[in-house]
Amino acid sequence: GRKGGHKGRARQYTSPEEIDAQLQAEKQKAREEEEQEEGGEGATGDPKKEKKSLDSDESDEDDEDYQQKRKGVEGLIDIENPNRVVQTTKKVTQLDLDGPKELSRREREEIEKQKAKERYMKMHLAGKTEQAKADLARLAIIRKQREEAARKKEEERKAKDEAAMAGKRLQSLSLNK
Repeated sequence: GRKGGHKGRARQYTSPEEIDAQLQAEKQKAREEEEQEEGGEGATGDPKKEKKSLDSDESDEDDEDYQQKRKGVEGLIDIENPNRVVQTTKKVTQLDLDGPKELSRREREEIEKQKAKERYMKMHLAGKTEQAKADLARLAIIRKQREEAARKKEEERKAKDEAAMAGKRLQSLSLNK
């Protein structure tokens, strides 16, 4: 009883030549409608002028963006939506590959973060940041403590040497007797 869905059916593809032919037919139909709207003025003119205008219209439309058929009430109501993005197709010759590429938000934030880190490190090495000032103060205190410890050690060593020398003198004096 059940028949298969549409997914299993054979697909038919349109060749590029057929698409071009359809586009040409649509353009021709649009031109004829425009001529009829003008009140038949173009139909009474000389054929050479009509031929020339058709050729120029055709090349202009190929160069410019092709406007798609309007859907629903778009043709009846002019809509001014500032948020609506109109898709424009660019030709390969119009692409600017050498120009600056617009970065995404994440890439911009990453670059800003790296620059801020570099600026902070420069300031830190120059001793202008709060943390650098605190580090330098701590280092100065540690240097003083180490100098005092070294001085005390030197004094203790000298005192020990003097005590040892005094002990040797006493020994040598007692042996000389």
